[in-house]
Amino acid sequence: MTYAKDDIRSQLATAPAAPTAPSADAATPVRPAQYLPLYGTEPDHVSAAGSRTWLVRGQHLVLAWTEAVAGDRFPRTGQPDEYAVLMYSAGAPVRVTAAGAAQEVAEEAFVVVPPGDSTVEALADGPVVRVFSTVAPDLAVACANAAAYAEPDPRCAPLVPWPDPVDGYRLRVYRLADHPIQGDRFGRIFRTTNMMINFLAEEPRPRDPLKLSPHVHDDFEQLSLAVKGEFVHHIQYPWGPDSTRWRPDDHGRLGSPSVCVIPPPAVHTTQGVGPHQQLIDMFAPPRYDFSGKPGWIRNAADYPMPS
Repeated sequence: MTYAKDDIRSQLATAPAAPTAPSADAATPVRPAQYLPLYGTEPDHVSAAGSRTWLVRGQHLVLAWTEAVAGDRFPRTGQPDEYAVLMYSAGAPVRVTAAGAAQEVAEEAFVVVPPGDSTVEALADGPVVRVFSTVAPDLAVACANAAAYAEPDPRCAPLVPWPDPVDGYRLRVYRLADHPIQGDRFGRIFRTTNMMINFLAEEPRPRDPLKLSPHVHDDFEQLSLAVKGEFVHHIQYPWGPDSTRWRPDDHGRLGSPSVCVIPPPAVHTTQGVGPHQQLIDMFAPPRYDFSGKPGWIRNAADYPMPS
């Protein structure tokens, strides 16, 4: 399935492909999409200070959405790999401490926290958004949708870490103001050794319904995090040889905050509804196709691709 000619992603046809593929064939059932509202549901954890945290996951990623109370602290002890703090315009300012460094962040940013011990402290009431890999088992099993991954999806490529950052693991802050939306690249994309995050633009109005972008990912999930507005996630499932496993199309509507988990190789596109929307897309491991486009990965100088 190809993009429209005026979609910047139509250039991805010439990008390098991932060197590994999942062990699945046409007879392997396609997983259903998951529609996970983080509103109107009970939190998975409430801290002593009253902060409420919702945990949801994909094959390789865990999202922790916290409605934080000012002054509350969210530590990680012996974290086995990097994780990220996603700062968007309505999020709470935070102080992140790790590897002997501390930074206060009060603006839109992608914050990379190194392995080991760390703390994220909310400096005001509001959302604190963290993204982990499923290498941290305590988080993976605590997710509200953990049962969906009792058996891994064989259509998803394995989580194989990319090379270490060029100057070692450390606390890093990439402010989105330094990486404005531009017409020659798609969103604002950052990667680490284990994930890729794309901060899409805040849109004041829905996309033209005549210019949606249905497409397919052959071997990786997409987690679409809605932080502002409402969306309809359109999902079309491919037919395999077993007709008893065929699924009807989905048109799942979600408000904010919420996560839609889009399985491979479902055809999908997301349509905003209402006056103001923003999505943050998440992938693990990092994508080869986006990484192959010069200039698209805003921190590529810090995080090399596999050789």
